[in-house]
Amino acid sequence: TQPLGNQWTTNAKSAELIRDSKYGAQMLHVEWADGERTPVAEVVSRIATRDRSVDLAKRGAAASLSADQRKLYTASTELMPTDGIVKATADKIVGWAFSDVEKARRIYEWIVDNTFRDPKTRGCGIGDIASMLKTGDFGGKCADLNALYVGLARAVGLPARDVYGIRIAPSRFGYKSLGTGSEIVSKAQHCRAEVFLSGFGWTPVDPADVRKVVLEEPPGQLALDDPKVLAARKTLFGAWEMNWLAYNFAQDVELPGSSGPKIGFLMYPQAEVDGERLDSLDPDPFKYVITARELSA
Repeated sequence: TQPLGNQWTTNAKSAELIRDSKYGAQMLHVEWADGERTPVAEVVSRIATRDRSVDLAKRGAAASLSADQRKLYTASTELMPTDGIVKATADKIVGWAFSDVEKARRIYEWIVDNTFRDPKTRGCGIGDIASMLKTGDFGGKCADLNALYVGLARAVGLPARDVYGIRIAPSRFGYKSLGTGSEIVSKAQHCRAEVFLSGFGWTPVDPADVRKVVLEEPPGQLALDDPKVLAARKTLFGAWEMNWLAYNFAQDVELPGSSGPKIGFLMYPQAEVDGERLDSLDPDPFKYVITARELSA
């Protein structure tokens, strides 16, 4: 994703662009005067995207990861521990795999084979991976399933990260479940994952979307050996279709101006009224609308 600029208008008393010090995530922090009856803020972002793929058959001289970046993306977070049951599970999955690619692939295949997309999960899930493993409930949505991928990868020393964003266009490859159905995308949030592989650099993966194809691609409840599932499974280890906008990699985020708890990740608008945080997963009472449309070059 290449940002081409942001503009905003608001009747707030202050609006400030703030950058998270740990991950570099940008946030527009807006504060209205007490008693403002019609608080309004509108943000317009222009971006350019192109499909992304890594040829895992051609090892190259990819840029190395700095020591600080390697430490950051192999560390545990509040919802993503890398010890205990997570470490034990990861070690069992990778077994005697030697290369980064084979370790990453084994974890990817394990996620696809053993998890499922749960339509009852609110939003994109919360990503509490230790609870998933302890309870044996491997259902969830992208923030659960791809977080599990990231946590397992980190537990065996592979730098990995969730990438939080939103779908913004239909899929050009015929997958109704992997694209938008209209210009209104208020509920189209989706997180993906990346793993840093020696000789290849940051490599895109998305096992959660394979499970989304299984559940949602017409006629629904497809088998793992269905041609549509097989094609998605092959593609989504090493490639992303960029009908999607990446926001950030941030986790355990402290919201500016908030006295409330940290949030596990920043993928939805957030607001507080009189110290009470609104439900970010329900855009109608919250009163936010996100739209996306394609511009010709």
